[in-house]
Formats: sequence, C-alpha cells, structure tokens
Amino acid sequence: MRLFTIPNLMTCGNLLCGCLGIVFSFRGDLLLAGALIFLAAVLDFFDGFAARLLNQSSPIGKELDSLADMVTFGVLPSMIVFQYLERTNDSIEIEGMLVSFVAFLLAVFSALRLAKFNIDTRQADSFIGVPTPANAIVVASLPFILRMYPESQSIIVNPTVLIGYTLVMSFLMIMEVPLLAFKFKSFGWKENQLKYIFLGVSVVLLILLKFAAVPLIVGIYILLSFIAPKSPKGA
Repeated sequence: MRLFTIPNLMTCGNLLCGCLGIVFSFRGDLLLAGALIFLAAVLDFFDGFAARLLNQSSPIGKELDSLADMVTFGVLPSMIVFQYLERTNDSIEIEGMLVSFVAFLLAVFSALRLAKFNIDTRQADSFIGVPTPANAIVVASLPFILRMYPESQSIIVNPTVLIGYTLVMSFLMIMEVPLLAFKFKSFGWKENQLKYIFLGVSVVLLILLKFAAVPLIVGIYILLSFIAPKSPKGA
C-alpha cells in the first residue's frame, strides 16, 4: 500500500496547517491561525478530487483524512474560540477558567462527527449533520472580520455569543438532519437549481462582504438544508 501518494501528501499538508495553526493560536496570532484553516480547507477539497482523478483512493487515505481534519477542523477552531474567551475573562478563578474551556466542546463534537461519518454508509453521497470544515471556516473568518470591522469586536469577542455559537454548532455537527450535498452527478439546471442559486448568492456575498460573508453563507447553507432536505443515499 502506497503511503506517499499525491492525495495523501495533500492531506498531510492539511494536517501540517492544523499543527502550525495551533502554535500560532498559542502565540496569539489568530489571523495567521485562521488563514491556515482556509489553506487547509483548500487542501482538504483537492485531496479528494485528486484521489478520484488519479484513481488513488484507499482506506488509509480515508483514515488519514479524518485524522487531519480532527486536528485542523476540530482542535484548531477550539483553540481560536478559547483564545477569544480568554480575552473576555479577567478572572483567574476556576469558574472563569471553566467558561473558557467550553470552547473545547467543538473539538469533542468534531471527533464524534468524524467518527460517525467514517462508519455511516448513508453519508456516501451527502452529509448528515454539519461537516467539521464548515464550522472551522466560520471560526477562521472571525479574526479577519475583526480586522476589517473593528467595531464588531463587542459582538464577536463576547462570551455569550462565543459560548452560544459553540453549543449550537456542536449540536448541529451531530444532528440527524441531511444537508445539501454539492457532489454534482450532472450539471443540468433543473436537477441542480438550488445548488446553482446558492453558489451564485455565495459569490455575490463574498464580493460584497468579503470575510464577513462566511458565517452568513454557512448559515444560509444550514437553513436551506432544513427547508429543502435531501435524503442521503441508503437512508
């Protein structure tokens, strides 16, 4: 079994981004930590694409992908949220520390989400529950939003908002609700109308709002999945 295929090397790049991002989050450079999540998301998309294109899919590649995602899209987002919660907490009492530790629920539920995905045959062609990269890119966008819109600090760096987001997203990652899948079996308008509309709206929002569009796009994606759920294969 070949270990060092192009898809596996891309997955290892994803993992390396996660490791480096954790280091930078410890150092307080959340902007760079967020940028590494975005880079890892690109690698995560193209490793699967490369595996199919080069016919190099393998069981070890699937396991490696989940291990990399756990670090980059599970632990690293938790570290970023933890750092923001720490900035809102001036107390050194144990109660104050416990508030910040809530951030690591994202890592715990990401692990549950990935483990569930690996054994759930219903998710061969779509997702049940919010994928871990979706949560990660929302968290990754926060430092950029704060850089572009400093006035948003009172909203984003707010313990109620951060804890609320953590609890809601943790639940959404393991919920038993099928989400829209963007694996195109054909490119016709009729069967992909909702997907094309969503992608078009997303592009417009990104042009107008830049990084501030990311949480909005993920929110619309989740909402659309509730409104027009797709039955996953084998459900």
